[in-house]
Amino acid sequence: MCGRYALEVDAQGLLRSYAAQPAKAFDWDAVFSIAPRTKAPVVREHIDDDSQPQRTLEFARWGFKPAWAKDKGPRPINARFETAHTNGMFRAGFASSRAVVPMTGYYEWVEMDDGKQPYFVHANDGELLHAAGLTTAEQNSEGEWDVSFTIITREARDAAGDVHDRMPAFVDEDLINEWLAPGKLEKDQREHLHGVLGDVSEKIAASLVTHPVDRSVNNVRTLDRNDPELIAPIELS
Repeated sequence: MCGRYALEVDAQGLLRSYAAQPAKAFDWDAVFSIAPRTKAPVVREHIDDDSQPQRTLEFARWGFKPAWAKDKGPRPINARFETAHTNGMFRAGFASSRAVVPMTGYYEWVEMDDGKQPYFVHANDGELLHAAGLTTAEQNSEGEWDVSFTIITREARDAAGDVHDRMPAFVDEDLINEWLAPGKLEKDQREHLHGVLGDVSEKIAASLVTHPVDRSVNNVRTLDRNDPELIAPIELS
């Protein structure tokens, strides 16, 4: 699964990277520990009033909550790649509310004799990664739309597979346009896109590298989420 990740690109860097416009006031500095139930940047596209596709960067809460879900119901942070395009909770999102979740890497943990050892999984060159996400929205009491998201995960391969059995499904720059394209996909279109995502994400997975990091990242209550030392490599004794 993907239960925590980092995004060390600031607001202006994200807007440039995705050639996007801010949906609202958009301010973001490097964060090295993004946890479930918090808000983080996502990239989405919609058709504007001039019938043109508009790509936006906005904040969404990590934990998928459809409008029909009960307030105390589950808020899944991950959607399994294998069933994301057919699952009842995620099918509509896969058909028409796809997003990219920017990250520079994510954490996984390995159970050791003396506790859980965190690892940071990232691109070999440190470049921005584009996780495939799904969004949903519900209108709040003030008439505004609250957006939430989940990250699609797949079986881990190669470098990431040494740490954990699942990882985010990443898209490359060639697939971003198709992944974000607005409009509702029919069943055969969903199946096609699902297959392409599988191929692309497997290729990207094979290029990822992993290193151990300090266990201070384990405690979300005491860590400084703006501290770059959270992702600094360490040597294990």
